[in-house]
Amino acid sequence: MRRQRVGRVVSDAMQKTVVVVEDRLVADPLYGKRRRLRTKYYVHDEKEQARVGDVVRIEETRPLSKLKRWRLVEVVRRAEG
Repeated sequence: MRRQRVGRVVSDAMQKTVVVVEDRLVADPLYGKRRRLRTKYYVHDEKEQARVGDVVRIEETRPLSKLKRWRLVEVVRRAEG
């Protein structure tokens, strides 16, 4: 089983690559207050189907370049407009 994440596309300016941001809420270990954490992933999009604002599912894969370690599985929800 490969790790999968769901995130929002924030950039599609590169060829066959999109940048996906995953927002998470994490409790502070000492005080318990929940903090919002963001993780940015460089994702391989072979068919160039994802656009900015889309919610996508990505999956871990072998290293494809210096930064790309994820590939696009599906577009969960299209951006409005």
